[in-house]
Amino acid sequence: MMLSAKSELNTSLYYKSSEDHLRDELKKLDLLIARRVAVLRTLRRTESGMPATKGLYISDIEVDELLDEVDMSLDESGISAVFDDHIALFQRTIDEKLAGSADREVVLTLPRLAALFALSPFELQTIVICLAPELRRKYDTLYAYVQDDITRKKPSVDLVLDLIRPSEEERWHRLALLSDHGALARQGILHTVEDIRSPSGSSGLARFLSLDPRILHYLLGDNALDERLGGSIRWTRPVADDPEFAVDPAARIRLANLLGYHASCNASQPRALTIYLQGPYGIGKLALASDLCEQFRQPLLVLDLELLRTREADAATALRLAFRESILNRAALYIEHVDGLIDAQGENGWMMELAQCLKNFDRLTFLAGENPWPVQGRLDSVTFCTVELSLPDVPKRQSIWTRALSQLNGEVDPDWTSELASRFRLTSGQISDAANMAEKLSVMRDGKPAITLADLYDASCHASHHKLADLAARIATHCGWDDIVLPRDKEDQLREICVQMVQRHRVFGQWGFRAKRSRGLGLSVLFCGASGTGKTMAAEVIAHELHLELYRIDLSGVVSKYIGETEKNLAKIFSEAESSNAILFFDEADALFGKRTRISDAHDRYANIETSYLLQRMEEYEGMAILATNLRDNMDEAFTRRLRFIVEFPFPDAAGRQEIWRRHIPRQAPVGDDLDFAWLGEQFPITGGTIKNIVLAAAFLAAADCGAITMAHVVRGAQREFEKIGKIWDDQRFVLPQ
Repeated sequence: MMLSAKSELNTSLYYKSSEDHLRDELKKLDLLIARRVAVLRTLRRTESGMPATKGLYISDIEVDELLDEVDMSLDESGISAVFDDHIALFQRTIDEKLAGSADREVVLTLPRLAALFALSPFELQTIVICLAPELRRKYDTLYAYVQDDITRKKPSVDLVLDLIRPSEEERWHRLALLSDHGALARQGILHTVEDIRSPSGSSGLARFLSLDPRILHYLLGDNALDERLGGSIRWTRPVADDPEFAVDPAARIRLANLLGYHASCNASQPRALTIYLQGPYGIGKLALASDLCEQFRQPLLVLDLELLRTREADAATALRLAFRESILNRAALYIEHVDGLIDAQGENGWMMELAQCLKNFDRLTFLAGENPWPVQGRLDSVTFCTVELSLPDVPKRQSIWTRALSQLNGEVDPDWTSELASRFRLTSGQISDAANMAEKLSVMRDGKPAITLADLYDASCHASHHKLADLAARIATHCGWDDIVLPRDKEDQLREICVQMVQRHRVFGQWGFRAKRSRGLGLSVLFCGASGTGKTMAAEVIAHELHLELYRIDLSGVVSKYIGETEKNLAKIFSEAESSNAILFFDEADALFGKRTRISDAHDRYANIETSYLLQRMEEYEGMAILATNLRDNMDEAFTRRLRFIVEFPFPDAAGRQEIWRRHIPRQAPVGDDLDFAWLGEQFPITGGTIKNIVLAAAFLAAADCGAITMAHVVRGAQREFEKIGKIWDDQRFVLPQ
């Protein structure tokens, strides 16, 4: 037996394209099929009663026509030896042409696939067997003929083994390679399919093998990203030099050293390396990964894990498809929004599959999130490290502001950049967002880009993270210095607090005081005084003056009776506050700060731990945290001395109450001629909070009478307020002046 003339190989020394190579692989497959056909015909000649109804079986003539490039007129003797020789010769010629293509740096998809996934010749031949029916319909008929069943047109495990014809011992070993645990199935290159025509189910040998659609497209030269991942995966480009981003220079140097060392240690055999980049939005995590990949000449794929999970995909399938894309493209993989896996309680399946993929795929992988990585045990088998990216310092933020504002339409005062950089701890991405939003705010106000400093303040607050709103109540800050009535020295204290916030960069940064303090860079303040004396309003005034948002945290709701829960609640609040550029106002501090007594049980011990933890986090927090309490006597001196400011709000005297009455009535409100603020200040020994409620009640009474606010309305409002708070109302005492 010999090959026909038209089956001879092209004598060129290399393949010019993948198509040329695949044609020869199909010719070799024809030889494998012909060898099996010859063996089967020898066996069938001894059988009798072959069915003769046309259409219910495949005739020998039809098969010979399909194998027209192979000479099928052969003797019964020496079938295997003749075919084996021709197959071996054909394979040697293919190998020589592959070597020639490699010398000429011609990229061929099938050999490249084998190299990427470390596939054996057996596994590669299996791929060709599964690829053939996708390219030429004739293989449907040939496979049905060889499997002696007109309905079995797909390649099965048994067919693969029969065509490649390993020894009995090799057959068992290679059977494992075609199982669900083999590399072909594990990497998603081939899929096993049950025979739906078999009512009792398929045995392992009878199962069909199907080539994955993405691999089929890859072999045919179409390297588009797997459509099953939808828009959750994309290419990125280097952005390190983009003015909207600023990569942490210290982190860049450390990671470049790590990647260089890792590459040199694993030059011959690549090993997986996983880097977790932690930092808030806009800090440059993706920019850093992209910059490193450009430095090491490696493309970068970005996987949006949050979007992928919303597609309700199977965790194992979805993640393996994504990691396979990184291998097919020899790219590093950047997985963003992994916080969802860290925080989610019911998403352990995704975390386990992610850990498995990181273990099985030998690629450089970046994980990115805002929260610290807590799941150390899951990645013990992976080379893993965490890098926390630092916020840009004030000089760096000032330069980022300068570049961001220079790109806007309209003139911007260059002196504003220093103020903005010092006031708001923003990432480079947030600064870019704030600058763009400020321009839009100015256009909406004036119809043209006339940006003011107030626009930039508002935009900076908006650009800050607002997850804190889920944990605390935001307080609108409309009160200014003209709205609050305090003794002069108390108002001076509040102004000094504002000064320390404004000048902290100069003192800690330029003057070097930061190096002298390991902690206590934040501004911790205690407001103490009776309810209604102006503690909350003072916090509003400070926030309004500093153009920062104010969030109220009710400590009575944070403190938990369960050991350790209070610290968790506080940790979450401060963690979110770090990126919020907000002032934290802890109301009802008495719930946590109590005068320490002798520790008699575990509860007392943990109560002190909770208090110490709050003060520790306040000192570490680089913003402002204000505690409010009604009774300073309940505060332990060991705690109060760790606070930067303590402001006592006294009960207002008659003169102070007179001014409070006056300031609580808006200028545009109609006021009767008989309204006597001096008399009100003398007659009602109440706090500003109570006065505020009385004035509002009086305004509604006046509105109902369709007239101005008179003394009668105020006194009636005072009576209702006294009844509400349980104070005794004396009609004889509170007689209106004549």
